[in-house]
Amino acid sequence: MQFLAVVNPAAGGGRCGKEYPAAIKRLEDAGLEIEVVTTSGPGEAVELVQKAWAQGQRRFLAVGGDGTGYELVNGMFPLALEDEGDPPQLGFLPLGTGNSFLRDFMKPGDKDGAGHALGALLAKRTRTVDVVRIEHDKGENFYINLFAIGFAADVNSRAARYKNWGEFGYIGSVIAETLGLAPSLYPVREDGGEWNRDPAAFIAICNSKFTGGTMMMAPDADTADGKVDVVHVGALGRIGLLRAFPKLFEGKHLSLDAVRGSQTSRVEFELDGPTNIMLDGEALYVQPKVIEVLPSALKVFA
Repeated sequence: MQFLAVVNPAAGGGRCGKEYPAAIKRLEDAGLEIEVVTTSGPGEAVELVQKAWAQGQRRFLAVGGDGTGYELVNGMFPLALEDEGDPPQLGFLPLGTGNSFLRDFMKPGDKDGAGHALGALLAKRTRTVDVVRIEHDKGENFYINLFAIGFAADVNSRAARYKNWGEFGYIGSVIAETLGLAPSLYPVREDGGEWNRDPAAFIAICNSKFTGGTMMMAPDADTADGKVDVVHVGALGRIGLLRAFPKLFEGKHLSLDAVRGSQTSRVEFELDGPTNIMLDGEALYVQPKVIEVLPSALKVFA
């Protein structure tokens, strides 16, 4: 098996740069052929994958955090949609701050994402999964974990400006956005149905169960069912949101009166302009138009 391993050595506060050589060597010792390239800035992984794709590479390894995996997916797609062969293959060595997507395939209580990912690669264990496409005013992007708009996206966008502050930057962003919480209108409709114009604290559109490492945003999500799970969190105030937050870790928030869950293959938006969104942990400022599922478009080692 031949892979292109795209490494973000800065992931995990530099942890990835220190640990990836040993992990790569273990894979090579097991007979995998791996070409290693490293990135030095945002967007570079996308370009590296696109270049490799043009040269016939169809098997990739994301070495870093969630952002590395996101960039590799957006390097493979939409090119993979024009390929008549088997779906491309993506493996992970999560040596950054985490990989929420992989947790769907791990045993309950298992916290060793890197160990699980390495085991899947060594066993050559693949699973076919869906990829989700989002069309917006600046083009299109692809994701495998989740999209969010509203409070969750605003926190992520603010935290992105304070990455050097680590966990304190994220906590500070949560506090700041909670203090300024004001549910907004994000008109959406699913599969051509009626428009939902109810105020929302945030909306998450999930391909997999987890986000932020251990928060079970969409407990019923299945990465291979051809659908996304829509979690519509209604007009909660600051106190209501704080009370609901602990339930996210057990997936019990769907029992709240203010939260509605559904499944669909297509979501349309009717927004007046751009806003903060989150895609697999990445912060974008765009006007979303359509989200649609690309069934069985990718194989992952998981």
